[in-house]
Amino acid sequence: MSFTYKNDNLYAESVAIKDLMPIYDSPLYIYSRTDIENNWRSFDQAFAQHPHLICYAVKANSNLAVLNTLAKIGAGFDILSGGELERVLTAGGNANKIVFSGVAKTTAEIRRALEVGVRCFNVESSAELSSIEAVAQSLNTQAPISIRVNPDVDARTHPYISTGLKENKFGVDIAEALDLYQSAQKSQYLSVQGIDCHIGSQITEIAPFLEALDKVLALVGQLKQCGIEVKHLDLGGGVGIQYRDEQTINIKSYVNAIINKVGEMPVILEPGRAIVGNAGVFITKVGFLKQNAQKSFAIVDGAMNDLLRPALYGAYHQVLPVEKKNQGILADWDIVGPVCESTDYLAKGRKLSLSQGDYLAVMGAGGYGFVMSSNYNSRPRVAEVMVSGTQHTLVRKRETITDLFASEYLYKH
Repeated sequence: MSFTYKNDNLYAESVAIKDLMPIYDSPLYIYSRTDIENNWRSFDQAFAQHPHLICYAVKANSNLAVLNTLAKIGAGFDILSGGELERVLTAGGNANKIVFSGVAKTTAEIRRALEVGVRCFNVESSAELSSIEAVAQSLNTQAPISIRVNPDVDARTHPYISTGLKENKFGVDIAEALDLYQSAQKSQYLSVQGIDCHIGSQITEIAPFLEALDKVLALVGQLKQCGIEVKHLDLGGGVGIQYRDEQTINIKSYVNAIINKVGEMPVILEPGRAIVGNAGVFITKVGFLKQNAQKSFAIVDGAMNDLLRPALYGAYHQVLPVEKKNQGILADWDIVGPVCESTDYLAKGRKLSLSQGDYLAVMGAGGYGFVMSSNYNSRPRVAEVMVSGTQHTLVRKRETITDLFASEYLYKH
């Protein structure tokens, strides 16, 4: 972890965050390049010599600097849209290391992905398989595919980020997948490459992963009996991080458990949050302190449009002072923003000693932070900075008010 205190000042690697604020202003996302690289390598090195590909899930944080950092060290990428595809390519990612997931790929997205040569499409329905086949036929080529199976496994995570149950929209019922594979095998425009499974996000125990893997391996056996050989197992992502006091998964133990079950079969993993989540913080400034008989509110310049997870999921993020001080008002503060919604909060009931003008760091904000931000209440999106050692670089400029309506037109009729 590169976000630590030195002499009562919170640092990002070797840079005091307080020294960044006069340069970049607030609110602000800060990422640690070292943490991003180390987190990806923890997966990559755990596999040692076993054939594998670690495909970073772009949806977690799609900043070009983050993608470029990962591309430079050999990462693959898991994408969900044509926009994410173009981001990866622009950032220097290798198309042959891209797997294309998602339930609603358009014809244009499929065509572009085939033209650049993505490694594999993770197919989520029979209708999608037909669409991919049709586009491949129009290009007189073969589309590499795997079927995303839904194993009906409870990941024991928040229901909004659970994806492996029958009630979820994702994947093909594992009992129906065999027919789909047989259909794909018969097509001259489809090339069966693997089998895919992703059961959810922020999972903090190995057992659900292994339960799903056992079901996938049983299907692999059925496919083999039908003369269909899969070339890889894509086991998705979902490894959780510590936001509060969660017991997180030991990556080496998790990977060893996979290897012990799959034999020589190549494995693809798609971690996202586990790579960038704790590699980023969100900095916000206390504008006003407001107290009544029941509540103490710290009104900050960051809001739910900047960091949506608390409002959307009731998610917990640790909040730390950028500078520890022996002054201010000590209370259990609700950290709330300026957006006109009662759900506009970043944290509730945090015992902090605060003064107007203090900077606060919302921890674990590198994943599903900026990527989920919006311009709600006509608020410009914030800047992003990458830190590496003693160096800091602006990797996304702060939007201006003019940017908000640059693509809009007045109605003149």
